Amino acid sequence: MIFQTFSVLFVAFLLITLILQFWLGSRQIRHILTHRSQVPLEFAEKISLAAHQKAADYSIAKTKFGMLTLIVNAVVLIGFTLFGGLQWLAVTLFAQNGAGMVYQISLLVAFALISGIIDLPFDYYRQFVLEERFGFNKMTRQLFFVDMLKSTAIGAALGLPLIWVVLSLMEKSGSLWWLYAWLVWTGFQLLMMSIFPTFIAPLFNKFLPLEDTELRARIEGLMRRVGFASSGLFVMDGSKRSAHGNAYFSGFGATKRIVFFDTLLARLNPPEIEAVLAHELGHFKLKHIIKRMAVMFILSLGFLALLGYLKEQIWFYTGLGIDPLLLTSNDAMALILFALSLPVFTFVLSPLSSISSRKHEYEADAFAAKHTEANDLVTALVKLYEDNASTLTPDPLHSAFYDSHPPASLRIAQLMKAQPQPSFQ
Repeated sequence: MIFQTFSVLFVAFLLITLILQFWLGSRQIRHILTHRSQVPLEFAEKISLAAHQKAADYSIAKTKFGMLTLIVNAVVLIGFTLFGGLQWLAVTLFAQNGAGMVYQISLLVAFALISGIIDLPFDYYRQFVLEERFGFNKMTRQLFFVDMLKSTAIGAALGLPLIWVVLSLMEKSGSLWWLYAWLVWTGFQLLMMSIFPTFIAPLFNKFLPLEDTELRARIEGLMRRVGFASSGLFVMDGSKRSAHGNAYFSGFGATKRIVFFDTLLARLNPPEIEAVLAHELGHFKLKHIIKRMAVMFILSLGFLALLGYLKEQIWFYTGLGIDPLLLTSNDAMALILFALSLPVFTFVLSPLSSISSRKHEYEADAFAAKHTEANDLVTALVKLYEDNASTLTPDPLHSAFYDSHPPASLRIAQLMKAQPQPSFQ
């Protein structure tokens, strides 16, 4: 009866997660609507009522759309598992391919393709209806589908060899396969960090050297002060897809590069850009990135060890609608079931990740305030909140579950402590 117990447990956690997510979404909508008619006092002289209401409407629209996708994803999840979708797919592919690696890989590929097809209308709506309605979409439909094809091709070129290695380890390396797979996965992640800036990202965007000599001199001075070496300063044509602005650094070791969205450069002045970059460099100098990588690798090791146990348990398959006795090898199916079921059981732990991330954001802000003017970061953040239509009045509980950054009011209040008499520009 253990398989029945696991089925009940799975459905119970799925319902709890859905109820919790809908409750949080409803709180977010009510909280934003309550504060929609008035700009928060600390922002009253910096952000217009029209901009504040646009941010409120945008946040509400995204929340409602997210709640719709929750329902669809839950139906798809149940359809794949307890209603027999994966079982049918596995039996069909097994009949066509027989036992062996071809069947295993075809099962994973077919699942990925079906999932992608289901997600496609929602991705399209998000880009060409939701983002378009609020003036953020700059992407053409042709570019949308070209991006999709490129992503699929890159995913296949990089992912299929990785899948083959992992499945081979699961089949041939004994009870410690998960440890060897973890080593392969860790190496793969580090490799992606190294090659992404120079080989993958340029397939989607143009990266031109930063030509503004004043801004370049200011940034190079900042990098010397904080002891950061980069392989270059680049401007990315983010405006061909979105009006949102950002800056980041990517890469690993000698491939580190600093990238500015052209939309960011168009909106902020040089001192503000320097302050935003100082915040990003703070994450690096304070070893936040290394800490996050370490946590990611530790968690992935734990999850793979758990999968190593679950893949040998009949109740894990039967409890999720699969009869493993019909299949020669269950390794690919185990990977799929684990990927589908894990979020159901771990969503309630989301605030733990947010707590750590927010602590890092406060620390990076303090770092920026130490090496640049705190008021420059404040004015930059106010502009970015306005330009990106980020709500200034999120529900605290919703924010705790979903937001990696502190709410605007708390973040700016903390920064203003480092600037005795801030003056907004």
